[in-house]
Amino acid sequence: MKILKRVSLAVMILFYTAAGLNHFINPAFYLPIMPPYLPWHLQLIYISGAFELLFAFMLIPEKTRRTSAWLIIALLVAVFPANIQMTINYVSENNPDLWISIVRLPIQLLLIWWAWMFTRENLKTD
Repeated sequence: MKILKRVSLAVMILFYTAAGLNHFINPAFYLPIMPPYLPWHLQLIYISGAFELLFAFMLIPEKTRRTSAWLIIALLVAVFPANIQMTINYVSENNPDLWISIVRLPIQLLLIWWAWMFTRENLKTD
């Protein structure tokens, strides 16, 4: 079981590192899914990417892992409106990739559950 926890943690760290970097490498992907009621779209894309990177690195030390997992959950909740906006956009555009945006919505819940697993003290990887 320890190996599964370590692999899960390593994958999570890589996932959020890659996602965070992608906000800086490809911010144009995120611009159309920014809810129109939010200001400073590009800045928020960079901020959320920076938080993903920070929280990924905070997962590494056991001392900050639990806090990082809670912060990842908060971030996932905060960016959920962008996933909803993507679905709204795809519906209004009759985008054939609508199914992808619909699948992303429950995946967000799985990502929250995955992070939540590391909020529990008994799930240390050591």
